[in-house]
Amino acid sequence: MSTSGTTDRPKTPPSATDPMAGPAAFVTTHWSVVLAAGRADTTRARDALARLCQTYWHPLYVYVRRLGNSPHDAQDLTQEFFARLLAKNFLARADESRGRFRSFLLTSFKHFLANEWDKGHAQKRGGGQVPIPIDLATAETTCHFEPADPATAEKMFERRWALTLLDQVLRRLREEYAASDREKLFEQLKPTLTEESRAVRYAEMASRMGTSEGAVKVAVHRLRQRYRELLRAEIAETVADAREVDDELRNLFAALAG
Repeated sequence: MSTSGTTDRPKTPPSATDPMAGPAAFVTTHWSVVLAAGRADTTRARDALARLCQTYWHPLYVYVRRLGNSPHDAQDLTQEFFARLLAKNFLARADESRGRFRSFLLTSFKHFLANEWDKGHAQKRGGGQVPIPIDLATAETTCHFEPADPATAEKMFERRWALTLLDQVLRRLREEYAASDREKLFEQLKPTLTEESRAVRYAEMASRMGTSEGAVKVAVHRLRQRYRELLRAEIAETVADAREVDDELRNLFAALAG
């Protein structure tokens, strides 16, 4: 690893999606945009909602599968739900009382399922629309074929939400390293994101990478720091207030531990 792999990147100014950039900037995160739109409805707000749905469809699919639906029905129900959620008049239902996007999404989905449960297949759900592309093969790898249980389904939703969010953060981090021709460095250091600092064998890593132990420590520190920043920023996209980020972060790790 060359020394250029561990040099500081130029500091970027606080962005609108950085939860540490202050209250004025925070209002422009995705869920805040949706809530702020209210009954006025805007293309920007619909686009923000669509992006959130695109990222977080998987937890809902896992939830409806755990309720006992077949893969085909779960896919249809999830697609139909998003078709309605992304309809132009739906933003009027998104308000501060709905809380965080995670809670809003599951509550809305439960309401949708209560209305759809007995309608059968007389008309193709979604009207032939595919508002959110669903990778059925990938989705099925996270489902467990056990008896239906609403309580367990909610726990699975929370866990899959947390895992999806972490996957999104890891993807963004990899893209940043790849953009500066450091993807190999990222892959070498990635295991340290899940290790305790005292468990990282810096000397062994330095030997494999052909650099000094000190350089590896610096690189690992920067990777972890950026990971934490992106994690907070990703969470901020799904809450309405910057003060909720820390609480949602605790919820995320509680879901993973449960």
